[in-house]
Amino acid sequence: MTRIQTAVKPFLDTIEVLENEPMSLHTTFRIGGPARYFIHLTPDTPLPELLDALHGTGERVTILGRGSNLLVRDEGIPGVVVCILGRSRVRVEGTRVSAQSGAALAQVAAAALANGLAGAEFAAGIPGSVGGAVFMNAGAYDGSMSDIVTESQYALPDGTVGTLRGAEHGFAYRESAYKLAPARVILSAELELRQGDPVEIRAKMDDLAARRRDKQPLEFPSAGSTFKRPTGYFAGKLIEDCGLKGFSVGGAQVSEKHAGFLINRGGATADDMRRLIEEVQARVLSAFGVALECEVQFL
Repeated sequence: MTRIQTAVKPFLDTIEVLENEPMSLHTTFRIGGPARYFIHLTPDTPLPELLDALHGTGERVTILGRGSNLLVRDEGIPGVVVCILGRSRVRVEGTRVSAQSGAALAQVAAAALANGLAGAEFAAGIPGSVGGAVFMNAGAYDGSMSDIVTESQYALPDGTVGTLRGAEHGFAYRESAYKLAPARVILSAELELRQGDPVEIRAKMDDLAARRRDKQPLEFPSAGSTFKRPTGYFAGKLIEDCGLKGFSVGGAQVSEKHAGFLINRGGATADDMRRLIEEVQARVLSAFGVALECEVQFL
């Protein structure tokens, strides 16, 4: 029995453990080699205690949400991947929404709509989890997590639990205190919304969904916007002005619909995507003197 197998034994009633699980099944790029061990959680998994046990093995521990902002290398991930999606409870009390870190943003937006709460409409179309969204201060159109998150709970590798409140989150554009200290694993978040008209909330969600369908290559696997918005510019426009729409490396391609999206046209490897990212960055830097910074995280 391996160290990981021994460590997870006390938790087997609330987790599922898979071996050599393809990460291509768990990222929106549909790219990535196998995880040596892959753990699915449930809403009742005692995650702080599990993290303590896993870190005690000395093996690498990787936390995964919906994989919507990740490029996993073709060789895969050693150690153990803990997928938080099973921890997905969402509770609404008044204008306050409490969500476990594995809850989908679409799930949170739907709960808000059902309770006539406005402020989370922007999140309905973001294919991420609450934990990942807080980690990177995800946003779209006219909203971001920094607008609605008031409190979050986290666990350290030794199982210690802590809380961040308000400004302690250090939110900035695609940044947070969690990104600066990634050892802290987000357990849950508290969101403060406001009373609204369900008809208007639904109309706004439908409008944003239509705008996404019109402008984004949703028919292909991608990680959303590949690059952060550079100050004073739009990444997609810079890439398009370099004549890179449709440019490809292997199965990885700059979308012909929106140049800010790098897509998996079919069979793309992590190496294909990484080389495409680097080529796009080099061309934009050469043509405009602008250094594009990736939103995508590399594992």
